[in-house]
Amino acid sequence: MKRQNWTESQLLCKKVENTILKYQLIEKGDKLVVAVSGGPDSICLLDYLRQCSQFNLSFHIIVAHLNHGLRKEADEEEEYVKNYCEKNEIEFYAKRIDVEKLAHTNKIGTEEAGRMARYEFLNEVLVQTDATKIAIAHNKNDNIETIFLNLLRGSGVEGLKGIEPKRGNIIRPLIECERFEIEKYCEENQLQPRIDKTNLENIYQRNKIRNIVIPYIQKEFNPNIIKTMERLCDIVTKEDEYMEHQAQDSYQKLLIDEKESEITIHLKEFNLLETVIKARLIRYIIKRLFGSSKSIEKIHIEDIIKLCSNNVGNKYLTPNKNIKVLVKEKKIHFIMIA
Repeated sequence: MKRQNWTESQLLCKKVENTILKYQLIEKGDKLVVAVSGGPDSICLLDYLRQCSQFNLSFHIIVAHLNHGLRKEADEEEEYVKNYCEKNEIEFYAKRIDVEKLAHTNKIGTEEAGRMARYEFLNEVLVQTDATKIAIAHNKNDNIETIFLNLLRGSGVEGLKGIEPKRGNIIRPLIECERFEIEKYCEENQLQPRIDKTNLENIYQRNKIRNIVIPYIQKEFNPNIIKTMERLCDIVTKEDEYMEHQAQDSYQKLLIDEKESEITIHLKEFNLLETVIKARLIRYIIKRLFGSSKSIEKIHIEDIIKLCSNNVGNKYLTPNKNIKVLVKEKKIHFIMIA
């Protein structure tokens, strides 16, 4: 069959297959927990993986559905996903939570509360079923929306990378597919996904980006803004990977001692580095200690660099409640605070 005669469904399947191979998202024998809300994206992902698990790749899928209880359609969506799984003999897990209560208790927005609860539930199912990975249905449009949101929040280079195809045990096979392709797939395969009407309401920042900002840019400035932003994302990702490699290389050269709660590096050699590498190295060290560098902000990094550049012994600062940075005897000590 010639490619120009392929249906939209076949084109999407080929694109997803290429994404899986390119980023090595799925391996033989994997057991995937698939997050399924019942919307077009997640139903498309589930239907694609179901067919692949039967005919192309040897892996197993499990469906996890979280009922947020925020809308009257929530129960209908849960029933829809459950029926799909029963029809196709797929293991199904569901959980109901009170997102508004969770948001109030943790003093956060309902979007953030829902996101936290969703990933917590997915990890619960992962452990319970002895699965290997979690599959999320983020697509190319989600990625571009995230980049815009990060720009508005004043994010650094890392924010311009957008959503990664693979991070830890989380994979995103649809990340290179546009939303219209996913909708076409659902239509051609008569999947009849449930539509979350709140996505059309401009009450959340992401919805405003999706429904107002991007359409306006497409109409008034650049009809191909999605592809343009995708190219930016690719460039930034490659440059970010290079800078991260430089930071890792510097770490190996400057390292004196690494313990579970303390890392020590050479002060003099650190001060000889370019400022951008110093900043990267600090983030890298924090990530090695805590598993993430989210707790360290730009102003904290600048303070640490300034402390070290003064080259005065027995000086320290505590950028936040979790870490102490001590300059002593020509060494820099990064110490976790218990």
